[in-house]
Amino acid sequence: MPTLPRWVWLPAALAMIVVVGPLVGLLSRVEWVELPALLTSESARAALWLSLETSVASTLVCAVLGVPLALVLARHRWARRLRWVRGIVLLPLVLPPVVGGLALLATFGRMGLLGQYLEAAGIRIAFTTLAVVLAQVFVAMPFLVVGLEGALRTAGTRYDRAAASLGASPTRTLTRVTLPLVWPGLRSAATLTFARSLGEFGATLTFAGSLQGVTRTLPLEIYLQREVDPDAAMALSLLLVVVAMAIVAVSYDHGRQGRRRTGRGRIEHDETAAVTA
Repeated sequence: MPTLPRWVWLPAALAMIVVVGPLVGLLSRVEWVELPALLTSESARAALWLSLETSVASTLVCAVLGVPLALVLARHRWARRLRWVRGIVLLPLVLPPVVGGLALLATFGRMGLLGQYLEAAGIRIAFTTLAVVLAQVFVAMPFLVVGLEGALRTAGTRYDRAAASLGASPTRTLTRVTLPLVWPGLRSAATLTFARSLGEFGATLTFAGSLQGVTRTLPLEIYLQREVDPDAAMALSLLLVVVAMAIVAVSYDHGRQGRRRTGRGRIEHDETAAVTA
């Protein structure tokens, strides 16, 4: 078994300190005695529930739209050749969230490219809860597409071709073979998409504003409380860290179960049974 060079341990330890150190600092600043009262205030509860509701909604939208996009990017020949298509999909990952918010505002705002026509029809998007969902979808969609596309490329097309040779239609092959085969990857990608939506700040503030109970999500509440009540901001930050850690733990556990299942060779048996059922 290969061994690691001894010098690797020092930068690895420093990397862990960079990640864990700020979290320890946050824990040291939390007022534990006042924590229950700070977390159960009306503004905190409203921000938390709004964040959870919009994150669930944006994750569902990303799944409905992102799964077909990932299938096209991974399986269609022209999409594999046009690398710029994938670059456009990945663009929200590298753009500052504020820029994404401005782009959404220029498109769906009252005087935006599409917003002016929607406004004439009585449909207003900017500075509403729907704007929060759109902002989250914009920044989180790449996480689902990239995660699922990687799972599809790893799975290959062998089982799809086998299903087609047995007479399965493309839709049946997709629903009974392809998606069950990459389900662990899809589940992990959706979990990370939810986590990214939950932590979205810049695009939401720019495009949706900060109206309590309407557009003020938990990250926005933390930002506002930082100026008026630092203890409340620390408590809400701790809450967001705990939720994020739980999401990462679930995603990691699902990914490990998927790899273990593949290693035991169950997937081939399951997909063969699905096609012949």
